[in-house]
Amino acid sequence: MEQQPRYVGIDFHRRRSVIVHKNAAGEILETVHLDNDPAAFAAELAKAGEHPEVVLEACYGWYWLADLLDELGANLHLAHPLGNAWGNRRVKNDERDAEDLVDLLRLGRLAEAYIAPPPLRELRELVRYRAKLVALRSGLKSQVHSVLAKEGVAVPMTDLFGRAGQDLLDTTELGRCYGIRVSSLRELIMAYSTEIEMLDGEIADFLCGDKGYLAILAIPGVGPVLGAVFVAEIGDVSRFSSPEKLCCWAGLTPRHRESDLHVSRGPITKQGSRILRWAAIEAASRHHGPQAARFEQIAQRRDSRKIARVALARHIVTLAYYGLRDGEIRCLAEKAG
Repeated sequence: MEQQPRYVGIDFHRRRSVIVHKNAAGEILETVHLDNDPAAFAAELAKAGEHPEVVLEACYGWYWLADLLDELGANLHLAHPLGNAWGNRRVKNDERDAEDLVDLLRLGRLAEAYIAPPPLRELRELVRYRAKLVALRSGLKSQVHSVLAKEGVAVPMTDLFGRAGQDLLDTTELGRCYGIRVSSLRELIMAYSTEIEMLDGEIADFLCGDKGYLAILAIPGVGPVLGAVFVAEIGDVSRFSSPEKLCCWAGLTPRHRESDLHVSRGPITKQGSRILRWAAIEAASRHHGPQAARFEQIAQRRDSRKIARVALARHIVTLAYYGLRDGEIRCLAEKAG
């Protein structure tokens, strides 16, 4: 007798998980609580037959389990944590969560997240870690400015941590406790800078010869750091059928609410990859050449430089889409030619 196809929902946690098996009719076949052990997951998945439909939520530490399920032959679906509304349930527990995941998958209503392949996840790890270190280093630099302000030390230069700024810090006399703090902060900043330089080298080696990455570097305002962010966060650009959908995924399109004859459009959604959106806005802030003319035109028409910056960021993401898809950006190549 042919085995009835099963749908498997996994409510995954740090130490333990709940697995719910259902058939195509939505009947619960089995509910299992288990420790997060690869052998236990393999034994449970074997009950579902060959290539079962498995749904897992994109939650804390899902990488290893997704790789394991893929090795075991599962047709894995990664549930988007924000795209699936659970509703106002009277009872919410792990079993109900796993059941709802299965039902959403079984009925074709599951909002799925992108399962990045392992090499792309490694690149993302480097890029995101670098961004985190830069943010932490910026916080340390702000503390140095704060200590100097307490001592009434004026900072005439724009970059306190350039050559002139370092000379100022070397020669400025501070109170003993303030001096200890500034000295400690400077050592920490140097340590962070060393690690950031190491990551720059690792990222450069990772992207060496990548045609999409090299094409993106031709966009005005996009350098090696921002280009790496675009490549790491977007991943396989073919999953987007148009640049408009990529911009929507990046959270750079206006919020749209429509009911009957009433239509409301608001500010950008700010959903999707935060670091990708930051990279696009950062590149737009460095506009020059033809990009500057586009920026000024939009700013005058909309009477807002903020709106112009976001519009230019969408344009940059659009160029990045074609660069990743084709390995070149024809409109920029024609202008350069």
